[in-house]
Amino acid sequence: MLYVVGIGAGSRDGMTIAAESAVKRSELIVGYTKYVELLRKHFPDKNYASTGMKQERERVEYALKEASEKNVSLICSGDPQLYGMAGLAYELSESFPNVEIEVVSGVTAAFSGGAVLGSPLTHDFAVISLSDLLTSKEKIRKRLECSAECDLTIVLYNPSSKSRADYLQKACDIVLKHRSADTVCGYVRNIGREGEESRILTLAELRDTAVDMFTTVYIGNSETKVIGGKMVTPRDYKNV
Repeated sequence: MLYVVGIGAGSRDGMTIAAESAVKRSELIVGYTKYVELLRKHFPDKNYASTGMKQERERVEYALKEASEKNVSLICSGDPQLYGMAGLAYELSESFPNVEIEVVSGVTAAFSGGAVLGSPLTHDFAVISLSDLLTSKEKIRKRLECSAECDLTIVLYNPSSKSRADYLQKACDIVLKHRSADTVCGYVRNIGREGEESRILTLAELRDTAVDMFTTVYIGNSETKVIGGKMVTPRDYKNV
């Protein structure tokens, strides 16, 4: 059995009961190095195997091979479907017909980070990764443009890195063509982990803010507001 497990932000409190149960039933835990180290703190007696960034295919193939003989958990941060390994596991599973796959959902950063800020995702929203490793810059630009134009709240994953230091600034410039500079925005860094920090700010301020790969960014829609120091996107229940 291969469990493809979403471990949430990596803290024990952020894991679902189903995720914890799958890990406990597994003889081997496989994952990206950082996420393996997060989980090792909570389950020190398990056997672990890890690979670094850009070794996703090798990681999944290894997990499938090992799952031919034992129960294995292939762990992902957040939810394993959203930028995780669930899809790739199914794609590669044809070479391992005797392995059964079960996807175990987890709480993705969009929601766990949103809870830190307040309730920015009460209405329709878009989730977009600014990483262009697997998606072209043109597709990312188009998705930002369309999401901004139709007034969706936007959640940005992977907003910056050493090689993409200006990507968040460029994304804000695209959104600023359709939103006012004082649009309510927010970000959360290290969600649910040691050193968690958050801030609510305007779109103009966000444009000039330095973030990293462990930061999740929220750009509000035209109705998003600050209530009691929290970022809130209303859904107009008063009109129901």
